Amino acid sequence: MKKKVAVIFTGGTISMKVDPRINAAIPMLTSEEIMSMVTNIEKYADIEIVNFSQLPGPHVTPEIMLELSKLVNEIILREDITGIVITHGTDTLEETAYFLDLTVKCIKPVIVVGAMRNGSELGYDGPSNLSAAICTAICDDSCNRGVLVVMNNEVNAASEVTKTNTLSLNTFKSPQFGPLGIVDNDEVLFYRKTKNHMHIDIKEITAKVALIKCASGMDSDIIDFCIESGYKGIVIEALGRGNVPIGMVEGIKNALLKGLAVVIVSRCHTGRVLDTYGYPGAGKELRKYGVIFGDNLPGQKARIKLLLALNFSNNIDTIREMFENDIYI
Repeated sequence: MKKKVAVIFTGGTISMKVDPRINAAIPMLTSEEIMSMVTNIEKYADIEIVNFSQLPGPHVTPEIMLELSKLVNEIILREDITGIVITHGTDTLEETAYFLDLTVKCIKPVIVVGAMRNGSELGYDGPSNLSAAICTAICDDSCNRGVLVVMNNEVNAASEVTKTNTLSLNTFKSPQFGPLGIVDNDEVLFYRKTKNHMHIDIKEITAKVALIKCASGMDSDIIDFCIESGYKGIVIEALGRGNVPIGMVEGIKNALLKGLAVVIVSRCHTGRVLDTYGYPGAGKELRKYGVIFGDNLPGQKARIKLLLALNFSNNIDTIREMFENDIYI
């Protein structure tokens, strides 16, 4: 008996073609048209199409991610469903995938997939990526690995993967540790496991979280604006090991005094933040003030995690534990 996979279509380049009136790609392909290009998939799995939306990646918000998460949590409990594949625009794919990784609690495979070329381009990669994602969803070894991202025949963890190039077919990579595995000849081969990931149960999203990238000579103006505008948290992509320009220190101290959660990550692509340095604006001083260290998360994922954490708890110590998890002593 063939396994059944629910394929949830949310939009993105995988559903786009070039509109000759404006000479630009827009959502045009239906889910049925896309699935019809995934040849011979009926030999491997029964497919149930679920039409969620037809949104470009930049239009996806955390509120939409939450609605998608609720749908995934509902479908994944069905006994007839082996796994779920979700099509998504690549611009925010890693954020939605990580959001789902933190909010979907099930051992069944959940796979997020997209395309880098639209249906009007030579070498449209949507069907091949979708077939690889479905093969991953029906693979027994894909269970209990959290949400996975499958693109260009590579399998990556949602907690690790990021978009690294604006146009390459192999844009989705895990810079820290490399892919979990590959899809080769319609077979999924895993080479390593991921560390345990947490589950954050929320019902709504109300808190606002800002993301600020550090650069030489920056001051506290943007931080002060976030405080005045009612933000509940700020993620700062700091320099190097987790250090900020001296002009940002007073803003960070003010934000902490006002009760905002401030999470420090690095603008570097790899490596974790740590309180190594002790000069003004450095990690040691920032930790003394009360900032939270975000390990090796990139800014966009740290923002998703802080957004969920703040909607789960107002307790800074609880939020700190969610991020630091006894890594920093």
